[in-house]
Amino acid sequence: METLKVFITLLALINPFGAIPMFLSLTATQTPPQVRGTVNTASIATAVVLGVSALFGQTLLSVFGISIASLQVGGGILLFVLAFRMFNAEPTRARTTPEEAHEAAERSSIAVVPLTIPLLTGPGTVSTVIIYSERVQHWWEMLILVVIGLVIGGVVWGTLRLAGPISRLAGQTGLNIMTRLMGLVLAALAVEFIAVGVRTLASA
Repeated sequence: METLKVFITLLALINPFGAIPMFLSLTATQTPPQVRGTVNTASIATAVVLGVSALFGQTLLSVFGISIASLQVGGGILLFVLAFRMFNAEPTRARTTPEEAHEAAERSSIAVVPLTIPLLTGPGTVSTVIIYSERVQHWWEMLILVVIGLVIGGVVWGTLRLAGPISRLAGQTGLNIMTRLMGLVLAALAVEFIAVGVRTLASA
């Protein structure tokens, strides 16, 4: 398993920088302690979603009789759609609906829904982690995958904690540029997933 590739892919997919505008909007009425609590909960929830997907994702697929090759094709298409929207600097609309955003504004806690799910860790993230977990051959590789989830949770924590300064420093243009670059990475990964899945299904 290529550790650096997995880390960069998941980081680009989660794209905590692209979540900054929505985060600032959702926490605009919260007090500083509440914002810190939201950041802590969202970062932990992100790591938990990644870890659970890595450890139990394949079991869930077997229950529903879904092959990894089918997931690669379906997940690849989903990633390409997300990448296309990210390339157009539309990450928020790609993951949340206006109804979800409005409902979130009325909740006392928005850390898990919609901030973590689906804004940070949506179906594309879960399917990607499951695909990578299928390539694991040793227990320590699975441990590395879980650790990557923990590290990304830490990156989410740091990014959201500094959301205000980052937003002021980079501006909307800077955030859009970072989002487009991550979208380009995801588009390339989506093509790879689809190609591998199609080859596997064709040879079956």
